[in-house]
Amino acid sequence: MSLFNVAEQKENALLERMKRLGVTEDDLRETFIRGTGSGGQKINKTSSTVFLLHIPTGLSVKCQQGRSQSLNRFMARRILLDRIERVKKGIVDAEKRKIEKIRRQKRKRSKRAKEKVLQLKHQQAEKKTLRSKSSIPQED
Repeated sequence: MSLFNVAEQKENALLERMKRLGVTEDDLRETFIRGTGSGGQKINKTSSTVFLLHIPTGLSVKCQQGRSQSLNRFMARRILLDRIERVKKGIVDAEKRKIEKIRRQKRKRSKRAKEKVLQLKHQQAEKKTLRSKSSIPQED
């Protein structure tokens, strides 16, 4: 019997991936909450949104992609496994470094840095004017 109301292949792939990453059902805390957004009475009455917490890492996922609770359970596990895998591979640290680098690049320059850039521009302009041909008339 299928746990998540999806194809047997997909469910087996999910369970195999959980085994490969060392995640067991005992490591997960699953709660069901009412969804938000459009949907009218149906969404206000049913608790189809799944909140999944991986206790050892503290990572959590909230999934409301489908209308059925069983499909949301499956999708939440997939998303959680993606996050756990990224943490284990160190991709999260790399992404944080990349974001911090962009933040530094966009940061406003200090007054001293602006003055230094202007000073260098003035020096470069002086060099160029000295390189140009002299405007002294030549005698024939």
